[in-house]
Amino acid sequence: MSTLHVVSHSPFTDSRLASCLRVCGAHDAILLCGDGTYGLHNAALQAKGVKVFVLAEDRQARNLPLPEWAGSVDYPGFVQLSIDYDKVNTWL
Repeated sequence: MSTLHVVSHSPFTDSRLASCLRVCGAHDAILLCGDGTYGLHNAALQAKGVKVFVLAEDRQARNLPLPEWAGSVDYPGFVQLSIDYDKVNTWL
């Protein structure tokens, strides 16, 4: 069963992204939004090998470059990802 993990908190202020990475499976994906977009600086995301997406509006608001290993989605793309995965887990 595939899961879309939504992370919206900065990896510099807590360990939600690290916890998410520990439970991500091969068929899962991570969507970074809000301050979670700062997770694009986390080398462990690329090393883990899971699909990583970032909400374009939030990345642009923080003037962050888009790494080659991450995909960018708009709000309709976010909705589509929610449909494409069996479950959505928001790391509150």
